[in-house]
Amino acid sequence: MSIQREQVVQTALALLDEGGVEGLTMRKLAQKLNIQAPSLYWHFANKQALLEGMADALLEPVARTVMPQAPWEEVLATVASELRLALGSRRDGARVFAGTYIVTENVLRVSEAMMGALRGAGASHRTASWGSFSILYYVLGFAMEEQALDPRWNPGTVDIAKGREQFAAESPTRFPHVLATLEATFDGNFDARFEFGLKCLIAGLKTVL
Repeated sequence: MSIQREQVVQTALALLDEGGVEGLTMRKLAQKLNIQAPSLYWHFANKQALLEGMADALLEPVARTVMPQAPWEEVLATVASELRLALGSRRDGARVFAGTYIVTENVLRVSEAMMGALRGAGASHRTASWGSFSILYYVLGFAMEEQALDPRWNPGTVDIAKGREQFAAESPTRFPHVLATLEATFDGNFDARFEFGLKCLIAGLKTVL
C-alpha cells in the first residue's frame, strides 16, 4: 500500500507534538510510517520541504469563513485570531511556519483576506501588503512566546514565581519601572494580551489608510 502525501504530513505533525522541531527527523518519520526512506523522499526531498508541507497544513482552517463585506478591522482581527489558534494547535507550530516561504492555496487565501480587507478600506498597495505582513509577524512572534510557556509542550520549563522573585531582587533601584509593572509583565492572560497588541496594530493602520 502506497503512502499518500497527506498521511506523511499528518504523521509529521504528530511527531512534532512529541518532540518539537528538533525532534522531528526524516528517519523518525519513515520509521513511524513503517516505510523505507526512498518512499518518504518521493513526497518530500528533505526536511525543509517537509516543514513547508506542514506549514501549509497548519493554515488549512484559517480565513475560510471571513465575510468580504465585513468591516476591515473585523476581518483582520478574525484572521489574526484564527492564525494564532492554528499555529498554536501544534507544538512549535509558529516556528514551523516562520521558517518557510511558501506560495500555496492556504497561504494565498489568508493573504487575500487581509490584503483585500485593507484595499477595500482604501489602503494603497504598499499599506495593504506591509500592513498584512505586520500583523502576520505579530501573530508569529506572539505564538512563539506563548508556545514556549505552554505546559502541554514545555511542562515546568518556566517558573513564574521564581521569575517574579528575580525581577523584584534586581529592580528596586536600577529598574523601578520594571518593578512597578511586574504584575502586568507576568500576567498569564494570553488572550487579553493578544487582543491588546492586535488592537494597537489595527489602530495604527487606521492612521495610514
